[in-house]
Amino acid sequence: MFEKITGLFNRQKGIDDENKLLQAIDRNKLPNHIAIIMDGNGRWAQRRGLPRSLGHRAGVESLRNVVKLCSELGVKVLTCYAFSTENWKRPEDEVSYLMDLLVEYLRKEVDELHSQQVKINAIGRLEELPHQAQEALKAAFRKTANNTGLVLNLALNYGGRSEITDAVLHIAKALDDKQLEIKDINEKLIQQYLYTSGMPDPELLIRPSGDARISNFLLWQLAYTEFWLTPVMWPDFKRNHLLQAILDFQRRERRFGGIIKK
Repeated sequence: MFEKITGLFNRQKGIDDENKLLQAIDRNKLPNHIAIIMDGNGRWAQRRGLPRSLGHRAGVESLRNVVKLCSELGVKVLTCYAFSTENWKRPEDEVSYLMDLLVEYLRKEVDELHSQQVKINAIGRLEELPHQAQEALKAAFRKTANNTGLVLNLALNYGGRSEITDAVLHIAKALDDKQLEIKDINEKLIQQYLYTSGMPDPELLIRPSGDARISNFLLWQLAYTEFWLTPVMWPDFKRNHLLQAILDFQRRERRFGGIIKK
């Protein structure tokens, strides 16, 4: 009985804390684009004596909550680092599980996301993903293509260096085909050849798990992004953590190399 009462108290406290954070946030100064490195699933599981696969599954619940909150708040783009070009180095059974989990997530969540007007997108070398994952992504793209709410950007088989390399290759081909001239090349053109073409750069990057590196994520786009780091593992990342990150972002001075005039 005591544990039940304690659980109810903690849940109510969480709701109260969330309401306070929601009241403190300025809805007119939300970051247009939030990027998240969803890290710590494996370590979360191992610390509990569980297989890493259960950590990844627990991480899906955090993703679900964060997507829902971003949609409710009116954030325009949420980019989540789900699988990197380096993650293929992990054990084959873990990679296979992650791909199956992706397919399961897309199939189970697409109707709910569609009802929230979420548009599903993905960036990375998608053609190298397993066939089943590619087909699940294509189905999600088709179903949500005309939605006008949050863009959920899944970074899959993604690497920042690969993205820049691919952009250079496409620009080189356009030059070779006489579609471009050398004088056309500038930052704006390069941005048009990135996977994130047409999207604003992230204003806020969230990294859970206690690590302080960008892990080959959005190398071009993070030039002036505000970082928010937390030791909380991704499966333990709650709505309140996202609200705290947004509130901290709103309290910062963004100078972009200049000086704020007092």
